[in-house]
Amino acid sequence: MRIHKLNNYNDISELAAVLVTAQLARKPESVLGLATGSTPLGLYERLIAINRRGLISFAKAESFNLDEYFSLSAEHPASFARFMRENLLDHIDIDAKKAHLPDGTVSDPGKELQCYDDAIVVAGGIDLQILGLGHDGHIGFNMPSDTFVMESHVVELTEQTRQANARFFDGNPEKVPEKALTLGMKGIMSAGQIVLLVSGSDKAQVLHDTLYGAITPRLPASILQLHNNLDVIYCGD
Repeated sequence: MRIHKLNNYNDISELAAVLVTAQLARKPESVLGLATGSTPLGLYERLIAINRRGLISFAKAESFNLDEYFSLSAEHPASFARFMRENLLDHIDIDAKKAHLPDGTVSDPGKELQCYDDAIVVAGGIDLQILGLGHDGHIGFNMPSDTFVMESHVVELTEQTRQANARFFDGNPEKVPEKALTLGMKGIMSAGQIVLLVSGSDKAQVLHDTLYGAITPRLPASILQLHNNLDVIYCGD
């Protein structure tokens, strides 16, 4: 585990961009695990700029997103598919057919997620996984539970998570879907490298518990203590 405590949000975004750039330089055909939310936005802005300058290319790369809301189409303004297009994918030279997200509109989400897990295996596994950290310790949409769910699955979102994501739904938590599709712990923990991005003093305690507390499914991110190539990039601002 490598812990990088930096001064501000710009610094954590810069370091994360360096790590992704280095991964693509080593292996242009890298499989990247991507996350949504406000924390990785600075990283994505920098990757777009670096790509436009011709310093890295995503042309041979492949990406898999962590999650998607159940019942939202890819065109919904608050879908993660649209978020990724607007904030990264439409602005880099990645092949759109190689930028994968779970389909939240399928009638059989279990089958969709099995196919999603299989596609990651066929791609060779995730080389570098970007993660954020929820206030309750969730990663992706792996929520506090009695057990670690290893396979990708459908999850009931907690009220706290729906409140936190209400800003993407006109500030109304009632508009946030009650369920989501998420990559499971096996897919996350199988990544060659994990980069955990955490910003804000309000997450200081959950980050401390994640890194130094008991490994428990009640704090899903605590499983990251078992990963042998983890970068934690944190600022209190």
